[in-house]
Amino acid sequence: MIQLILGGARSGKSRLAEQTAQNLKRPVIYIATAQAWDAEMQERIEHHQQQRPAEWALHEEPLLLAGLLRRIDQAGQTILVDCLTLWMSNLLMQDDPELQQKECEKLLSILPTLQSHIILVSNETGLGVVPMGQISRKFVDETGRLHQKLGQIADNVIFCVAGFPMILKGDKQ
Repeated sequence: MIQLILGGARSGKSRLAEQTAQNLKRPVIYIATAQAWDAEMQERIEHHQQQRPAEWALHEEPLLLAGLLRRIDQAGQTILVDCLTLWMSNLLMQDDPELQQKECEKLLSILPTLQSHIILVSNETGLGVVPMGQISRKFVDETGRLHQKLGQIADNVIFCVAGFPMILKGDKQ
């Protein structure tokens, strides 16, 4: 089962993903993609850490997500990835211009083969105006493309607004 939970900043998507993972009553592995480059981001990370149950395993992986998923996958567990937009930002900021495309392709090819219940969290970036800066436009474009492809392979897609889930595909789990 692959679930994709999308929403804007502070839409309730992470909380919904965490509640969903808890309700599955399986061991949970939480994959964090964030990097603390400043004090404000460190505070955000600490807030998320305080919200998670202590028994959840944690892996921090800012770049090579597909490889980590392959290594830790097993039946009977849930893997929650939060969040794909930070992962995309990390990839786009690397010196290797092909890394983002390669890693996205790896993720898209590995996801359908996994035995774990997968919950992916990501910010919907395509609802605003087209950004003026080149890197911002590339980020919105690449994230939008990734979301479209993930939506095709996901069993369940939910869009979160003001803490309310709107089911776009499948059933709410």
